[in-house]
Amino acid sequence: MSGWTAKRFWTRATVDPAPGGYTIRLDSRPVKTPAKTLLVVPAEALAQAIAAEWDAQTGLVKPDTMPFTRAANSALDKVAPQRDEVIDLLAAYGETDLLCYRATGPQPLIDRQAAHWDPLLHWAARDLNAPLQTVAGVMHIPQSPESLAAMRARMAAQSDFELAAFYDLVAITGSLVLALAVSHRHIDAEAAWTLSRIDESWQAEQWGRDDEAAAMELLKKAALLQADRFYRLCA
Repeated sequence: MSGWTAKRFWTRATVDPAPGGYTIRLDSRPVKTPAKTLLVVPAEALAQAIAAEWDAQTGLVKPDTMPFTRAANSALDKVAPQRDEVIDLLAAYGETDLLCYRATGPQPLIDRQAAHWDPLLHWAARDLNAPLQTVAGVMHIPQSPESLAAMRARMAAQSDFELAAFYDLVAITGSLVLALAVSHRHIDAEAAWTLSRIDESWQAEQWGRDDEAAAMELLKKAALLQADRFYRLCA
């Protein structure tokens, strides 16, 4: 939707049942994706959230204020046509998961990572049948093919719309385990954000927080919480 500068022409956005779910109409005109696919989403609550984004537009349409619409477009235009490639891309995060690569010092940071990350890895081993190895430092450590396959199977069970949101959960946290924990409601998105920023929080405690970096973190956190909301509305 980048570069799109359409003006509002409609009076009201509405939601209607459609084959496969629900569509959004701007007056009588159905909303379509940038690839001209009819925008049909699987749940009425998600359709209502998208309709609310369109109704909130005034003057020029601002796609950056329409995260639900953009995520739905991604599900239909990007995930659906290359579903296996998207799953493969996400599965690769399991090979270098954030939670598996630990600090070599100082000891308080090592202890903090272990205290907060080890329980998530124990959960993955127990509930996902996906035990993962950890290493101190950044040298790559191979993970069990069986564990990676188990996590991939969890993603393969998701719908295209869930995968569109799940992609952001993984990419923003840098952890397939954290994203799976959120999608399985083992932890919430706020906790996942905190867990993904242990190293950054430690550095800020030692040296202070840069204002520009803090502003960027707020944007990333908002995107993570938005992805979680989209994921929940898909059911």
